[in-house]
Amino acid sequence: MAEPEAFLIDVYETILTAGLTEGFEQRRRELATMAGVPVAAWSTGLAGLAHELNVGRLTLADAFERVIRASGGDPRPELVHELVRKDRDLLLSSARLYDDALPFLELLRSRGVRIAIVSNCSENTRPLLYKLGISDRADALILSCEVGYAKPAAQVYWHALDRLGVAAGAAVFVDDQPAFCAGAAALGISAVQIIRDEAGGRPAAPGSAVVRSFGQLEGML
Repeated sequence: MAEPEAFLIDVYETILTAGLTEGFEQRRRELATMAGVPVAAWSTGLAGLAHELNVGRLTLADAFERVIRASGGDPRPELVHELVRKDRDLLLSSARLYDDALPFLELLRSRGVRIAIVSNCSENTRPLLYKLGISDRADALILSCEVGYAKPAAQVYWHALDRLGVAAGAAVFVDDQPAFCAGAAALGISAVQIIRDEAGGRPAAPGSAVVRSFGQLEGML
Protein backbone atom coordinates (compact mmCIF):
# COMPACT_ATOMS: atom_id res chain seq x y z
CA MET A 1 0.00 0.00 0.00
CA ALA A 2 1.00 3.65 -0.36
CA GLU A 3 2.11 5.53 2.74
CA PRO A 4 -0.81 5.22 5.19
CA GLU A 5 -2.97 8.24 5.89
CA ALA A 6 -3.97 6.96 9.33
CA PHE A 7 -3.14 4.46 12.04
CA LEU A 8 -5.76 2.92 14.31
CA ILE A 9 -3.92 1.73 17.40
CA ASP A 10 -4.98 -0.42 20.35
CA VAL A 11 -4.09 0.46 23.96
CA TYR A 12 -3.59 -2.51 26.29
CA GLU A 13 -0.54 -4.65 25.53
CA THR A 14 0.04 -2.55 22.40
CA ILE A 15 0.87 0.98 23.60
CA LEU A 16 1.07 0.10 27.28
CA THR A 17 0.99 -2.75 29.71
CA ALA A 18 -1.26 -2.52 32.73
CA GLY A 19 0.11 -5.50 34.59
CA LEU A 20 -2.21 -8.14 33.17
CA THR A 21 -0.47 -10.74 35.33
CA GLU A 22 0.89 -9.69 38.73
CA GLY A 23 -0.54 -6.17 38.62
CA PHE A 24 -3.97 -7.37 37.56
CA GLU A 25 -4.07 -9.97 40.32
CA GLN A 26 -3.09 -7.36 42.90
CA ARG A 27 -5.83 -4.98 41.74
CA ARG A 28 -8.39 -7.75 41.78
CA ARG A 29 -7.46 -8.80 45.31
CA GLU A 30 -7.48 -5.25 46.66
CA LEU A 31 -10.86 -4.41 45.15
CA ALA A 32 -12.42 -7.69 46.27
CA THR A 33 -11.16 -7.14 49.81
CA MET A 34 -12.57 -3.60 49.88
CA ALA A 35 -15.89 -4.90 48.56
CA GLY A 36 -16.04 -7.71 51.10
CA VAL A 37 -16.43 -10.28 48.32
CA PRO A 38 -14.33 -13.47 47.88
CA VAL A 39 -11.72 -12.95 45.20
CA ALA A 40 -13.02 -15.80 43.03
CA ALA A 41 -16.58 -14.47 43.17
CA TRP A 42 -15.38 -10.94 42.41
CA SER A 43 -13.40 -12.13 39.39
CA THR A 44 -16.17 -14.36 38.04
CA GLY A 45 -18.83 -11.72 38.56
CA LEU A 46 -16.93 -9.00 36.72
CA ALA A 47 -15.92 -11.38 33.93
CA GLY A 48 -19.59 -12.05 33.31
CA LEU A 49 -20.25 -8.32 32.98
CA ALA A 50 -17.19 -7.53 30.84
CA HIS A 51 -19.04 -7.07 27.56
CA GLU A 52 -21.67 -4.81 29.08
CA LEU A 53 -18.90 -2.72 30.64
CA ASN A 54 -16.98 -2.58 27.36
CA VAL A 55 -19.94 -1.29 25.35
CA GLY A 56 -21.08 1.17 28.01
CA ARG A 57 -24.30 -0.56 29.01
CA LEU A 58 -22.97 -0.64 32.56
CA THR A 59 -20.72 1.76 34.43
CA LEU A 60 -18.11 0.42 36.81
CA ALA A 61 -20.35 1.55 39.67
CA ASP A 62 -23.22 -0.51 38.23
CA ALA A 63 -21.00 -3.57 37.83
CA PHE A 64 -19.48 -3.34 41.30
CA GLU A 65 -22.93 -2.93 42.83
CA ARG A 66 -24.22 -6.01 41.01
CA VAL A 67 -21.29 -8.21 42.07
CA ILE A 68 -21.52 -7.14 45.70
CA ARG A 69 -25.26 -7.70 45.76
CA ALA A 70 -24.96 -11.11 44.08
CA SER A 71 -22.47 -12.13 46.77
CA GLY A 72 -24.90 -11.20 49.55
CA GLY A 73 -23.22 -7.93 50.46
CA ASP A 74 -24.53 -4.40 50.89
CA PRO A 75 -23.45 -2.17 47.96
CA ARG A 76 -23.56 1.09 49.90
CA PRO A 77 -23.18 4.13 47.59
CA GLU A 78 -20.10 5.35 49.44
CA LEU A 79 -18.46 1.92 49.13
CA VAL A 80 -19.20 1.70 45.41
CA HIS A 81 -17.87 5.23 44.85
CA GLU A 82 -14.66 4.33 46.70
CA LEU A 83 -14.26 1.13 44.66
CA VAL A 84 -14.50 3.07 41.38
CA ARG A 85 -11.93 5.57 42.65
CA LYS A 86 -9.63 2.77 43.83
CA ASP A 87 -9.92 0.95 40.50
CA ARG A 88 -8.87 4.14 38.70
CA ASP A 89 -5.97 4.78 41.05
CA LEU A 90 -4.68 1.21 40.81
CA LEU A 91 -4.88 1.32 37.01
CA LEU A 92 -3.02 4.64 36.88
CA SER A 93 -0.29 3.36 39.17
CA SER A 94 0.22 0.01 37.44
CA ALA A 95 0.14 1.06 33.78
CA ARG A 96 3.47 1.45 31.98
CA LEU A 97 4.05 2.73 28.47
CA TYR A 98 6.21 0.63 26.21
CA ASP A 99 9.40 2.54 25.43
CA ASP A 100 8.65 2.76 21.71
CA ALA A 101 5.03 3.97 22.03
CA LEU A 102 5.34 7.74 22.35
CA PRO A 103 8.24 8.02 19.88
CA PHE A 104 6.15 6.16 17.29
CA LEU A 105 3.13 8.41 17.86
CA GLU A 106 5.38 11.44 17.53
CA LEU A 107 6.81 10.06 14.28
CA LEU A 108 3.31 9.61 12.87
CA ARG A 109 2.39 13.18 13.80
CA SER A 110 5.57 14.54 12.22
CA ARG A 111 4.64 12.79 8.97
CA GLY A 112 1.08 14.10 9.01
CA VAL A 113 -0.40 10.64 9.61
CA ARG A 114 -3.66 10.77 11.56
CA ILE A 115 -4.01 8.68 14.71
CA ALA A 116 -7.00 7.05 16.37
CA ILE A 117 -6.64 5.17 19.63
CA VAL A 118 -9.13 2.29 19.52
CA SER A 119 -9.66 0.38 22.76
CA ASN A 120 -12.09 -2.07 24.28
CA CYS A 121 -12.34 -0.69 27.78
CA SER A 122 -14.39 0.74 30.62
CA GLU A 123 -14.52 4.34 31.75
CA ASN A 124 -11.25 4.53 33.68
CA THR A 125 -9.20 4.19 30.49
CA ARG A 126 -9.77 7.80 29.37
CA PRO A 127 -8.06 9.31 32.47
CA LEU A 128 -5.22 6.85 31.97
CA LEU A 129 -4.68 8.01 28.39
CA TYR A 130 -4.64 11.63 29.55
CA LYS A 131 -2.16 10.92 32.32
CA LEU A 132 0.26 9.10 30.03
CA GLY A 133 0.15 11.76 27.32
CA ILE A 134 -1.44 9.51 24.71
CA SER A 135 -4.55 11.63 24.24
CA ASP A 136 -2.39 14.68 23.42
CA ARG A 137 -0.78 12.78 20.56
CA ALA A 138 -3.94 11.33 19.01
CA ASP A 139 -6.55 12.86 16.73
CA ALA A 140 -9.33 10.70 18.20
CA LEU A 141 -9.95 8.41 21.16
CA ILE A 142 -12.37 5.66 20.16
CA LEU A 143 -13.23 3.96 23.45
CA SER A 144 -15.72 1.12 23.28
CA CYS A 145 -17.54 2.14 26.46
CA GLU A 146 -18.23 5.55 24.91
CA VAL A 147 -19.14 4.58 21.34
CA GLY A 148 -21.28 1.54 22.25
CA TYR A 149 -19.39 -0.99 20.14
CA ALA A 150 -16.38 -3.17 20.87
CA LYS A 151 -13.82 -4.80 18.62
CA PRO A 152 -14.20 -6.88 16.52
CA ALA A 153 -17.63 -5.36 15.66
CA ALA A 154 -17.36 -3.55 12.33
CA GLN A 155 -19.00 -0.42 13.73
CA VAL A 156 -16.06 0.46 15.96
CA TYR A 157 -13.62 0.46 13.03
CA TRP A 158 -15.97 2.49 10.82
CA HIS A 159 -16.43 4.95 13.68
CA ALA A 160 -12.67 5.45 13.90
CA LEU A 161 -12.31 5.88 10.15
CA ASP A 162 -15.17 8.40 10.06
CA ARG A 163 -13.62 10.42 12.88
CA LEU A 164 -10.32 10.58 11.01
CA GLY A 165 -11.91 11.14 7.60
CA VAL A 166 -9.99 8.37 5.86
CA ALA A 167 -10.95 5.33 3.79
CA ALA A 168 -10.36 1.79 5.01
CA GLY A 169 -7.73 1.16 2.34
CA ALA A 170 -5.68 4.14 3.52
CA ALA A 171 -5.48 3.00 7.16
CA VAL A 172 -3.42 0.58 9.23
CA PHE A 173 -4.78 -1.13 12.34
CA VAL A 174 -2.38 -2.29 15.07
CA ASP A 175 -3.50 -4.60 17.89
CA ASP A 176 -2.20 -7.52 19.93
CA GLN A 177 -5.41 -9.56 19.55
CA PRO A 178 -5.69 -11.75 16.43
CA ALA A 179 -9.50 -11.60 16.35
CA PHE A 180 -9.44 -7.80 16.38
CA CYS A 181 -6.87 -7.73 13.57
CA ALA A 182 -9.07 -10.10 11.58
CA GLY A 183 -12.04 -7.79 12.12
CA ALA A 184 -10.11 -4.86 10.68
CA ALA A 185 -8.75 -6.86 7.74
CA ALA A 186 -12.29 -7.96 6.82
CA LEU A 187 -13.12 -4.29 6.20
CA GLY A 188 -10.13 -3.67 3.95
CA ILE A 189 -7.93 -2.10 6.64
CA SER A 190 -4.30 -3.26 6.65
CA ALA A 191 -3.91 -5.17 9.91
CA VAL A 192 -0.72 -5.57 11.89
CA GLN A 193 -0.55 -7.78 14.96
CA ILE A 194 1.99 -6.69 17.54
CA ILE A 195 3.21 -9.56 19.69
CA ARG A 196 5.21 -8.06 22.53
CA ASP A 197 5.54 -11.22 24.62
CA GLU A 198 6.96 -14.07 22.60
CA ALA A 199 6.20 -16.45 25.46
CA GLY A 200 2.55 -15.41 25.57
CA GLY A 201 1.47 -18.17 23.22
CA ARG A 202 -0.99 -16.01 21.27
CA PRO A 203 -1.23 -17.18 17.65
CA ALA A 204 -0.67 -14.79 14.80
CA ALA A 205 -3.76 -13.49 13.01
CA PRO A 206 -4.25 -15.00 9.52
CA GLY A 207 -3.71 -12.39 6.83
CA SER A 208 -2.05 -9.92 9.22
CA ALA A 209 1.52 -8.77 9.31
CA VAL A 210 3.29 -9.51 12.60
CA VAL A 211 5.74 -7.24 14.40
CA ARG A 212 7.44 -7.24 17.79
CA SER A 213 7.68 -3.48 18.19
CA PHE A 214 6.54 -0.19 16.71
CA GLY A 215 10.02 0.27 15.33
CA GLN A 216 9.31 -2.48 12.82
CA LEU A 217 6.39 -0.42 11.47
CA GLU A 218 8.50 2.59 10.57
CA GLY A 219 9.25 1.07 7.17
CA MET A 220 5.59 1.68 6.22
CA LEU A 221 6.12 5.46 6.43
